[in-house]
Amino acid sequence: MCYMNNNKFPILFIGHGSPMNLIEKNPWTENWKLMTQLVLEKTGRKPKAILMLSAHWYTRGTFLQVDEQPGMIFDMYGFPKPIYELDYPVKTSATLIHRVQELLGAEVTLQANRGYDHGAYAPLLKMFPEADIPVVQLSINGVQDAKYWFETGQKLAPLCEEDILIIGSGDIVHNLRTLNPHMMNDGTVAVKAFEKRILELLHTTDAADGIKGLLNWRAIEGAMDAAESPDHLAPLFYCLGAALGIGLEEGKSLKMPSVNVWNGDFVMGSLSMTSLAWGL
Repeated sequence: MCYMNNNKFPILFIGHGSPMNLIEKNPWTENWKLMTQLVLEKTGRKPKAILMLSAHWYTRGTFLQVDEQPGMIFDMYGFPKPIYELDYPVKTSATLIHRVQELLGAEVTLQANRGYDHGAYAPLLKMFPEADIPVVQLSINGVQDAKYWFETGQKLAPLCEEDILIIGSGDIVHNLRTLNPHMMNDGTVAVKAFEKRILELLHTTDAADGIKGLLNWRAIEGAMDAAESPDHLAPLFYCLGAALGIGLEEGKSLKMPSVNVWNGDFVMGSLSMTSLAWGL
């Protein structure tokens, strides 16, 4: 299990929130920087590359970015002009691309002409502003379910033993349809109940019980209020699978990987900023 070895890279899930975080300095973005600092202190080195799983590449299938230096995709509208002038001139890694192909096999399709979306560069601009660590995006398979996302994450687990930093970028609670500007710094009762239960399950001692509850996330109170579309929740399952790192065998008791919670705030009723770190 990669999270058990202090010499391996942690796994991060970043609640990236609004694109305004690209140009704002706030407690959330400062904590993203702190998470990076702790990763470097814990491992004593920079990652060789970053595998990014962003909610904003939600596809019919599993795709892997392959261009040497992808461009920027400004996949958000109506925000201040400085956001659209940002650049994150990072390159991909042929070594990581080949390794992900090895781990996922025929499940993954190579995708050319695919740039970095704001779910990727929003946290990276704050966390690794030098843009000197290769980044490869893997898409979220939107026609599959949480079990598939979790099991795909398990297949990716060896990467954290190979100096690769796995980052999922999304939000546990993300429902733009129900945003309420009158609840600027709060969440509704329903979405709070949903996130509370998700975090309880992530902290469940027995992995089998925790995973069972998480994979059945649609049955949790407030699920449709918090994640009417699961695109932003899905990266969490990839990260959890990578953190657990091994399959669950019937009748075998496994402990849930220890996880730290950051930025546990709600915004405008139906958006949460919660970030998670395994092995940090």
